[in-house]
Amino acid sequence: MSRLWDKGAPLDQRVLQFTAGEDHALDERLVDADVRASIAHAQMLCAQGLISANDATAICDGLVALGAEHARGEWRIGLEDEDGQTALEKRLTARIGAAGGRVHLGRSRNDQVLTALRLYMREALDELAAGAEAAAAALDRLKARQGTIALPGYTHMQQAMPSSVALWADGFGAELRDDAEGLRAARRRPGRNPLGSAAGFGTPGLPLDRAATTRALGFDSTQEPVTAVQLSRGKAEAQLLFEVTLLMQDLGRLASDLLLFCTQEFAFVDLPEAFTTGSSIMPQKRNPDVFELLRGRGATALACLTEALALCAKLPSGYQRDLQLLKAPLFRGIDLAQQSLGIVAPAIDALQFNPANIRIDPAVHAAGEAFALVVSEGLPFRDAYRRIAARFARSARKGPTP
Repeated sequence: MSRLWDKGAPLDQRVLQFTAGEDHALDERLVDADVRASIAHAQMLCAQGLISANDATAICDGLVALGAEHARGEWRIGLEDEDGQTALEKRLTARIGAAGGRVHLGRSRNDQVLTALRLYMREALDELAAGAEAAAAALDRLKARQGTIALPGYTHMQQAMPSSVALWADGFGAELRDDAEGLRAARRRPGRNPLGSAAGFGTPGLPLDRAATTRALGFDSTQEPVTAVQLSRGKAEAQLLFEVTLLMQDLGRLASDLLLFCTQEFAFVDLPEAFTTGSSIMPQKRNPDVFELLRGRGATALACLTEALALCAKLPSGYQRDLQLLKAPLFRGIDLAQQSLGIVAPAIDALQFNPANIRIDPAVHAAGEAFALVVSEGLPFRDAYRRIAARFARSARKGPTP
């Protein structure tokens, strides 16, 4: 038997290639979570008297060994396995014999893979939140070393109000910490244990203890009723990708500012050669590719979110094979966010603002001068606003002082 559902009839290789797709490759990252979930399931089956203690021990020891071997790169999931669940059970049975065939009692591939996915998503959310906070901490370090440098604050791409490196860095830092909070809040949906819901309608006649696997795996609750499990597919994935999209938009806006600031026309910021690339034709060029890619990856994040939402739209209840396709955008979105967070903190640590090149239009203080008139003379703000506007208009008509 090569697949969990095989009954001896041959399968057209073209059907295997089409239905498995890239699933076997995507499942590589779920092996550790699948091992942990399968161990918890086996221990629950033993506690319920559904498998013997000897079989449970053999299953758990075999799974631990297989997980360690996979982590060392000693085996991989192949197309012939179809998916990670088949690959693991097939190798377990080859290692420990008939006991390996007992581990699937009371579960389907549907709840098995979803359990592994939710364990993986919870860990990924924690890692992404920590990465967002690390990027915010890099902005704190920038503030500590150069925060007193004055900057113009822009609205409509025009100098508008006085700002500083500290204000600029604090703004992005606050939003990245907000992203971290959003990512951690997204742990709610993947915090519900689907294991034991099987194909979506439970396991009639089997006295499973789903609360036991909930406790063993660190889930927050057991998902009930069992018919809700398949209806919930895609919601946790989409929420994670929504938070990733917001994070990538913030990183993109940070990158957009820095790309403007490091142009020759602005030259507010210097980037070291270690964080720029060269041109194949122009010998003088150093390119801020890191920040350009950070800016562009927000589009990929949004595409991943849109794909996840569209896949589940208008599906009927129960499991549908379309749901397998959620893995690709989910993993792609997680990966691009992790890669981006891995580079943004060191890139921020490497940049330097150059105060000698920062020119600030005195008119950025106009609003502050209007506020001062309100405080000193008790004028209504609108009157103070008009007085300052008139003064600047007169100055503009006179032109610059020779």
